[in-house]
Amino acid sequence: MADSKKTFILQRISIFAGKTIDPDSDSQVQELLRNKFDILLPQRRSLNESLAASVSDHDIVGLILKYRTMK
Repeated sequence: MADSKKTFILQRISIFAGKTIDPDSDSQVQELLRNKFDILLPQRRSLNESLAASVSDHDIVGLILKYRTMK
């Protein structure tokens, strides 16, 4: 069940992004948010903390964070 939910979230991220990315890749996530959505994440200790601080800026940020925290 969790795998299908994670796959669904990955599909939604890909739709927003217009391409397939690896949400677990810090560099791919930062590049996508900066280049496609003009979202500059605040400096935090981890990318997950930066995403959490920016979660209300765009739906894709919340989706990426949700994906990254699922097991």
